[in-house]
Order: sequence, then C-alpha cells, then structure tokens
Amino acid sequence: MTTPVNTRIRLRVGIVGALFILALATITIQAVRLHVFKGAWLSARAAKEYERDMVVQGKRGAITDRKGSPLAVSIDSISIGAHPRRIENRQEAARQLAKALSQPQKRIYERLNPKRNFVWLKRQAIPKQVETVRALKCTGVEFITEHSRFYPNKTLAAQLVGFSGIDSHGLEGLEFYFDGDLKGREAEMTLFRDALGRHFDGTRASERLHEGNNVVLTIDGTIQHIAQKALEASVTEYQAKSGMAIVMAPSTGEILAMANYPFFNPNRYGDYGRSNWRNRTVTDSFEPGSTMKMFSAAAAIDSGACAPETIFYCENGKYRIGRNTIHDTKPHGWLSLRQIVKYSSNIGSVKVSERLGSEHLYNYLYAFGFGQRTGIACPGETAGSLSPFKSWTAIDTGAISFGQGISVSAIQLISAASAIGNGGMLMKPMLIQRITDRNGQVIKTYTPEAVRQVISSHSAARCGGSCVK
Repeated sequence: MTTPVNTRIRLRVGIVGALFILALATITIQAVRLHVFKGAWLSARAAKEYERDMVVQGKRGAITDRKGSPLAVSIDSISIGAHPRRIENRQEAARQLAKALSQPQKRIYERLNPKRNFVWLKRQAIPKQVETVRALKCTGVEFITEHSRFYPNKTLAAQLVGFSGIDSHGLEGLEFYFDGDLKGREAEMTLFRDALGRHFDGTRASERLHEGNNVVLTIDGTIQHIAQKALEASVTEYQAKSGMAIVMAPSTGEILAMANYPFFNPNRYGDYGRSNWRNRTVTDSFEPGSTMKMFSAAAAIDSGACAPETIFYCENGKYRIGRNTIHDTKPHGWLSLRQIVKYSSNIGSVKVSERLGSEHLYNYLYAFGFGQRTGIACPGETAGSLSPFKSWTAIDTGAISFGQGISVSAIQLISAASAIGNGGMLMKPMLIQRITDRNGQVIKTYTPEAVRQVISSHSAARCGGSCVK
C-alpha cells in the first residue's frame, strides 16, 4: 500500500526530474541555436575582441641628387596611441601623459573619451617622449611603428624638394609632384590582443613589397651648396628681401642647382611661412629688365636686321617716342650693337627693336620660350606674360625690347640664355634623371629633350661675344 509520504516523495522527484530535463532541453536548444544559426556572427564578435585591422603605409621612396646623395629619406619612428575604454582612471592617465608629451592635460583628457575605440596621442614622437611614456606602463597605451620623412641636408634645395606631411603624402615641391611614384603602397595589418589586453603583431603583408620608388635628380649637391652660399651672400650684401639662382647645363638642359633665399628647413616646415616654401624660380614671374636685351640683340642678328658691329645713335641719354621719353642711366652717342648690350643702353635697344619690327621681336621672344611654360617637372609653374604683338604700341615694342611690359620666370630666363650658348637650340629644363625601385632597378629614364632651334648656330656663335654682358 502506498502511503501519502511515498506519494509526496515520488511527486517531488518527478518535479525535480522534469525541471532538470527542461533545463537540459533549454541548454541544448540554445547551444544548437548559437553554434548552428549564430556561429558565424559570434565568431566575428569574438574576433573583434582580440583582433584589429590597420591599414599601414609602405615606406616612402628616397629623393637623391645625381650622385646618389640623399635629399629626402624615410626613417622609422614610433607613434603613440591609446584605447580609451581600457583606461581606468582617465584623469590620472591624462595628467601623466600630458606631462610626458608636453601637451595640455585638458586636450589629452578629451581625447581619452571612452566612446572612442582608438585615438592618436602623438604621431611620430621623439625618442625621449616614447621612453617617458613607456616608463608610465599605462594600460591601454599603444606604441606603433610608422615612417617619418627626414631631410638630412636641411635647407639644401629645400624649396625644390619640398616636404611631405605626417601621413606620408607629398605637400610641396617634388615631394608633391612625384607623390605617386614616391609614396609607399597601402597594406593591411592585423593586430592581436591577448586576454590581458596586450597587443602583438599578427599577419602582415611584406612591407618591403610596398615601398615607394626613388627619384634621382639632375641636381649636383656640391654645386647646389655653392649656389646657395653665393646667393645668400649676394642677398645679404645688397640687403634684398629674397633671391633666386639656377645653374643649368646648356647642352642638355639639366638643372645642376636651383636655389631660393630665404632658406627654410623642411624638417620643421611648420615653423616657416608659406612664402618660404615656394619655389620662386618656377612659380614667380617678374619684369626681366636689361637681361632681355640679349634676346633682342640675338633676334636682330639672326633676322639679318643688323650685325654685332652695326652702330646706332643713342641720343645722348634721352629719346622721345610720342609722349614718352626713354632714358639711359648714362648718356651715350654712337654705340654698336655689341656696345648697346655691354653698356645696357635702353635707347640703343629701342633703336634695334625699331629696325627689327614688333612682329619679328614677338616671334623670336616666343620662340625663346617667353609667354609659355617650359614644362619643367615642378608644381605651380607660371607661364609669365607676353602679350600679342598686334596690341603693341611703339612705346610697348621699345619697352619690351629692354625688359619692361613683359614678365618671365627665372627658369624661362635661364633656358632662353642657355639656348644662345647651345648653338641656338632651346632645351627643355631637365630635373629628373631616373626613377628606380627599392632595389635600385631603373623604372623610368629621362633624357635631354630639344624644344626647337630658335636662332641658327651661326647667329648663336656671333651672339657669343655680343649678347652676353
């Protein structure tokens, strides 16, 4: 006979057993749901906890002079970042990091916002800062190797070479113009984090396969240094605000030196005004003044309008054209074409232009490259200004013949002068010798490029002692 006590015991066992079976069924159903239906989603969530993908930039290629001496290189540097959510005491961490990085504490505190997964605290930090922050052993702070640009010769050819920014993108000069060749290719890197939140390198595409190419210039570092010293001395002596100097090989058009003063140090480009960054030899135009007389004389000789020995009466220092009067700094009577250039007579140059004619003068000046870009491999080149001859008045023609009413760039001026020294052949200015890969293998070679024969070789030879003062 079953007693009431046994009945209650069996009932309790049944209830407990049913609860166990229900719990086991629930666990089984949940396990199946998570593993079968949500397995991929959960794996992705888990991966996010211990993996982080970063896009890294390959090392930027070097810029060197013609002898291989580096003008711009990339070096490894440490950048400091942080994971705000892993920092327990933001106030204390901000205080310590601000002191170590010489930054305002408020700024660091605001950057350590827990809503953000990762923030940069200092890109390309100096070694002392890295050492100090490491010593803090602050949880959540990360040290990442990047590449920073370094200019070993500081001010040497700075305006020509230019500089790149903190993200290895060219911002000025050749760094900007050849950014596509110089910049490293992007690669993806996966960082792993252990259970304690410590990071270590994971999978990464070979960085060397993503390095940028190198650009080899025609610049000669020694000649560049000499040109800059001479330019600085001249600007200082004559108390000028700025100055430019270019050295070109007439037969090839190769630029051996290109200098601008005042100088600046691209390693600290932010300390200088934007006007100091500009490569004025290419970007700026100006009235050439008396330097234009050599081209007026060359045009006259080549056209047959006159010879180096042809004489002109220079009106003893004053010459009236309509309502305008042309003056010479010193009065001259009769001067040959050679003497007109030698003594820089404005009146003599006007007399030569009158014999030559406005159309011929314009055609020769245009053929020498004035009023158009040379095509030099530099950003921001100016075309200068040479108005059509049909709009010239008599005084315009005369003024242009001695360098007023026309604007040119320094690179135009030296290219045109070099044409006279190169048998009348105008060469395209050449700044780049070749582009090579990380192993030094040549990818592209640049060769001298003739533009046009401006004057005959015979005329150029006659101009040799007549057109150059």
